[in-house]
Amino acid sequence: MAKKKSSKTKNFYTPSELQEFREIINKKLTEAKEEYRYLVESLKESNESAADGFNMTEFGSDTIDKEQTEMFMSRQKKFITQLERALERIENGTYGICKVTGKLIPKERLRVVPHTESSMEAKLKQYEKPQRG
Repeated sequence: MAKKKSSKTKNFYTPSELQEFREIINKKLTEAKEEYRYLVESLKESNESAADGFNMTEFGSDTIDKEQTEMFMSRQKKFITQLERALERIENGTYGICKVTGKLIPKERLRVVPHTESSMEAKLKQYEKPQRG
């Protein structure tokens, strides 16, 4: 009978490891939501001050500031959604598994980018240029 090779690579994280990731994600989520609230308030204040009086020289600058704030809000909202999806993946048992390769994403990567769904291997493949024949 042939002996099965024991695999040193595992395909899931332990409950304690998942708890560590959950804590990292929740901390980032709290910070992201606070930043989003700040941006919303900033935009409100900008709109209120614009309603107080119209100055043509400040109009262009205010418009650019509002557009930048809205862009930051959009990015922050996307980040919040990604973090919330990461928490859902922890709950349904798919957290830390690369959606491209099916392999476990290294802890080091998840600690830095806890909302990622891709390993570096998959990310690098995404950016490889097709070779010409």
